[in-house]
Amino acid sequence: MLTPDRISNDLSDAQRWEAALSRDARYDGRFVMAVRSTGIYCRPSCPARKPRRENAAFYDTPYDAEAAGYRACKRCRPNALSADAEVVERACQYIRERDYSPTLAEIGAHVGLSPFYLQRIFKRVMGVSPKQYADSCRVQRFKLQLRARDTVTDALYEAGYSSSSNVYERAVAHLGMTPGTYRKGGAGMEIAYTICDSPLGRLLVGATDAGICAVYLNDSDADLEQALRREYPAATFRRVDEELYDWAQDIIAYLSGWQPHLDLPLDLRGTAFQLRVWQALREIPYGETWTYSELARHIGQPTAARAVGQACATNPTALIVPCHRVVNAGVPDPTDATRRTGYRWGADRKRALLKMERERKAAESQPQLPQPNPVSI
Repeated sequence: MLTPDRISNDLSDAQRWEAALSRDARYDGRFVMAVRSTGIYCRPSCPARKPRRENAAFYDTPYDAEAAGYRACKRCRPNALSADAEVVERACQYIRERDYSPTLAEIGAHVGLSPFYLQRIFKRVMGVSPKQYADSCRVQRFKLQLRARDTVTDALYEAGYSSSSNVYERAVAHLGMTPGTYRKGGAGMEIAYTICDSPLGRLLVGATDAGICAVYLNDSDADLEQALRREYPAATFRRVDEELYDWAQDIIAYLSGWQPHLDLPLDLRGTAFQLRVWQALREIPYGETWTYSELARHIGQPTAARAVGQACATNPTALIVPCHRVVNAGVPDPTDATRRTGYRWGADRKRALLKMERERKAAESQPQLPQPNPVSI
């Protein structure tokens, strides 16, 4: 007999079939079962009559099933929020509402699950553990308190830290600077930037001594500068068009289709999960697209498509970290101008980027005609 607490997230088809035959609701959200003879996919717990084994196919997510051409069952509504996701959302809300980091046992008691099983489904849905999520929430509270309190110590205790031990080490990883510097709005930091024309509107490139920290696209210089200054209102900014000219030109060459690959130094600050997603984005081949589910599987978190999408949306270095190459499942042509899609710098820019990359890749794949030998006269 299958027990969710004792198997990995990578279920075999035999295990999935057994779970579907027993209509085990504990597996809702882990996979969906599609029926080839009807073109419909269901939750494992769906009360509908089960198909013959040869007519059953299994997919990790509703998105994958719909991409394969199946329709959602109107009886069990498998494309609605899964039971596990609902439980995890309740756990997240409980963590956010606490002024301290609750233990796994406390969170489990609140949602009615064992700590072991809660840990498993939380990491599967969110891509991070409850402790990592709680740490992230506490850092966010710390950031708010740093701006509101007179001293770092006051902010530390208001955010739920019991002592200063390890706080500075963790805070620097999340804030990109010491808490004292962040409390002053980034005072002491120096960010150089330039703004120039590009094939997709105005382009901002920002950099620290360590590398590029911002690549933004917009129609307004004022909006670009505001986005850069929003996080660190007291940092020192220098507009240095000449110093960043080469990097900006490399990006413009990419946007023009002349330079397929951008290999520029980066200074990225984010959570461990964000950094994993951003690194994986750079592994998507030029001219190709992945779905959010495919990207989630690539980083070893096959059910964290939602968290992957959030990490893509917070990518600070567009183009160099090519988040535009991630698309929704079930869309035959990602460059279709009639298709609605999300992109921080606008859907039209995303479609233009994908079209440019596709055309450049197609042109490169065309066989080159042999050049005639010179003839002496």
